Amino acid sequence: MKRITILFSCLTAVFFAISCSTTDSGVYDDPSGFYMSYPMISDYDALNGESYQEFSENDFLSPYEHPLSTFSVDVDAASYSNIRRMINEGALPPADAIRIEEMVNYFSYEYPQPEGSDPVRISTEVGACPWNSLNRLVKIGLKAKEIPTENLPLSNFVFLIDASGSMYGPGRLGLVKSSLKLLLNNLRGDDRVAIVAYAGAAGEVLPSTSSKDKQKIIEALDALTAGGSTAGGAGIQLAYKIAEKNFIKGGNNRIILCTDGDFNVGVSNNKDLEKLITERRKTGIYLSILGYGMGNYKDDKMQTLAQAGNGNHAYIDNLQEANRVLVNEFGSTMYAVAKDVKLQIEFNPAKVQAYRLIGYETRLLKDEDFNDDTVDAGEMGAGHTVTAFYEIVPVGVNSNVYDPGNVDPLKYQKPGDSERDIIHSPDMLYVKLRYKPIDSDVSKKVERSVIDDEADNVSPDFRFASSVVMMGMLLRDSKYKVDATYDKVTESANRGLNNDNLGYRREFIRIAETAKGLSGKK
Repeated sequence: MKRITILFSCLTAVFFAISCSTTDSGVYDDPSGFYMSYPMISDYDALNGESYQEFSENDFLSPYEHPLSTFSVDVDAASYSNIRRMINEGALPPADAIRIEEMVNYFSYEYPQPEGSDPVRISTEVGACPWNSLNRLVKIGLKAKEIPTENLPLSNFVFLIDASGSMYGPGRLGLVKSSLKLLLNNLRGDDRVAIVAYAGAAGEVLPSTSSKDKQKIIEALDALTAGGSTAGGAGIQLAYKIAEKNFIKGGNNRIILCTDGDFNVGVSNNKDLEKLITERRKTGIYLSILGYGMGNYKDDKMQTLAQAGNGNHAYIDNLQEANRVLVNEFGSTMYAVAKDVKLQIEFNPAKVQAYRLIGYETRLLKDEDFNDDTVDAGEMGAGHTVTAFYEIVPVGVNSNVYDPGNVDPLKYQKPGDSERDIIHSPDMLYVKLRYKPIDSDVSKKVERSVIDDEADNVSPDFRFASSVVMMGMLLRDSKYKVDATYDKVTESANRGLNNDNLGYRREFIRIAETAKGLSGKK
């Protein structure tokens, strides 16, 4: 009888553990009114449901063999808020979750406004590399023209909401509802909203409705509940169909997809989803991805959708982040002023021994893609800033990070042949930008040269942005981090607090200090 009692107690405990559901706050829902914390994890790749696109960091290249560097701009900032979430939960992020360009581009910078007819303007700075004193650091900044919210074109939005079982909970579907209500408060009376939801199947929850009827839209949101499997592909197809039906010529036609990316019914693998979105982007309808949840978050799928769909990708870990993306940065998030924006940099071998593009590994293009208007690239929204960094090994420096390698002499070329002759110029590099106006499929080009004065008279924005780069290199354990430390990160960041009215830069310093503690424990 005693053995039966013990067995019954064990089974009861197991049943209780299974019946308790996990919440986003890190505790189990307990119907008895008590709760227990689950163990703190040391690495987020231990969360077996999360997935990230694998990539290797860019290496140093010789301007002789690779005179051009070409890539698509990236205005996404999802990586930073996702990393912040992990560090705040007490875990260092996996390397593939760290996209340094998205960390840098989370923050806005004081770049000059565009002048003339071009909606984008180039700014550049050159200074000392804070993690490797032998090298130079080049910052290339882009600024898109600002448009007051009241002057933005009319919007035709389709809220595409993942209502599957994996979205259950206040930090998932609950946070989606709260986020979209914030966005509603920013809409004008003539803007329109339709709602599509999907779980095991997709359906229209609310036909296109004037935002004047805000209460009707809110009631439709509040009625959503989570449960079932995830037919994300079917939801995307229906959302595009409804967006096309209510298309506003010359307006802002956009689908806002809110999901954890855990698609498991119908079109669900990354390749098929990319094909689906690529075909649909020709309609002139943009796609914005808002990621939610933890533990089963499919970051790689979000990246695929955002890059294929002429859109952007943000990770929403709390209501403050939703307010930043959907209210404070409404114009830049929700309205594009330039599309297919590409950068191509040419390096002068008389000044540059080797160069390395920091980040943008998933955005690299072939050199010939720069002048090919059929090649898709990133979009820039109203007021958006985009920043890219190149680490430069100057000519004459005995580099501690760049080794051209030991290879056999070439049979058909010799050093000093005419093809290696250099046109001497004071320029370090030459920047070219291509973009298409929103209403055109023909690109325009903007260009400027950059001269290194070999000084370190850089702006506070340079100091801060380079500190973000340095933290990303530390988190990735980059082979090029050389003398980078978390103390240098916070020191440099503190010298760049000029543009911090909302406190995002000071928050970054706190995150860096926490990461330092976690890295020490690890």
